[in-house]
Amino acid sequence: MPSYRYSAYDGAGKIRKGVIDAPSSVRAGELLSEKGLVPVDIREGASDKGHKGRPFGLSYHALFRRGLASYLKRGVPLAEALKFLSRHSSEKKVAAACLALNEGVLGGKRLSAVMEETELFRTDLLRIVESGEKTSALPGVLEQAAQLYTLQDRQRRKIRSALTYPIAMTLIGIIVVTFLLVYVVPSLADLFTDMGQKLPLPTRILLGAADFFRTRWWLLLAGGIILFFFIRKIKKGRPLPFFRRIRENLSLSLVLSHLGTLLSAGIPLVSALGMAASMDSRPERWTETARFVKEGFRFDRALEKEGSFAEEVIYILRIGEMGGDLPGAIRQVADMSWEEAQEGMERISTLAEPVLVLFLG
Repeated sequence: MPSYRYSAYDGAGKIRKGVIDAPSSVRAGELLSEKGLVPVDIREGASDKGHKGRPFGLSYHALFRRGLASYLKRGVPLAEALKFLSRHSSEKKVAAACLALNEGVLGGKRLSAVMEETELFRTDLLRIVESGEKTSALPGVLEQAAQLYTLQDRQRRKIRSALTYPIAMTLIGIIVVTFLLVYVVPSLADLFTDMGQKLPLPTRILLGAADFFRTRWWLLLAGGIILFFFIRKIKKGRPLPFFRRIRENLSLSLVLSHLGTLLSAGIPLVSALGMAASMDSRPERWTETARFVKEGFRFDRALEKEGSFAEEVIYILRIGEMGGDLPGAIRQVADMSWEEAQEGMERISTLAEPVLVLFLG
């Protein structure tokens, strides 16, 4: 059911604002009147508090992208598509975000700009939507983005499932070791002290560790907290090495797929590179390539001169350009990069559990 924001006067003549659920604005006015309020403004939309919050996860991104793309492909205008999606979405979080986006679009703002204001969407998605808006290919890029986030979410769930058993065993092991160090080992220490015998080195090390754990436990806790935030900071700053290649292939697939569509539509290569560049986390390499093409270099030579692209990518594009089918070669590289990214994610999710079990013992 739609939500309506209202401003109304109460019996004391004070203005009151809030949100009410109703099937229509007329019914919303009737409900307010039944409460003894005199409405002066009723607008469809969620409350301002619902516009911002914790960013969407991958599953929410995929759900939103796929739903919006399906409406746009049927010819529904963007503002109406957002309104329909808010009414028919089973997720309240997505429905509230769609209402906020609908208001912004009706107000004359670009979809990417409103999405950025809500602070609910990932930066890479904002770049994808911005590129789709520039090229009037928004439904296609939304559908491709939905496939990307669905793939990432599926692999993340697989890895999380694979981690469940090793993490559970690790926690149980930590609890058992903590119990031994805090309660059992001190009792044994008193027994050895009463015996007056010299203890072997391993036993003295164990007793020392138990004493340190009992008297300096706060140091271990502080070190664990610092290590946790340090790892989180590294993770945000740069991807892990085995994920870097996957991210590179996904970005390359998105950019080249969109670039091939633009070239097939008759848009010049330099302009198409500028439009598709915003879909990459490193757009400067595409703008640099566009500059080389503008100076007279062939596309493959421009990519080679830029220096960040693999040799096999340049080779396939060179053959396609010399054969007069550059859009086809670009789409071929995009498909290859997508398949390679899928294989990499499958490989990681398959190896995650046995590697962790072996590591954690």
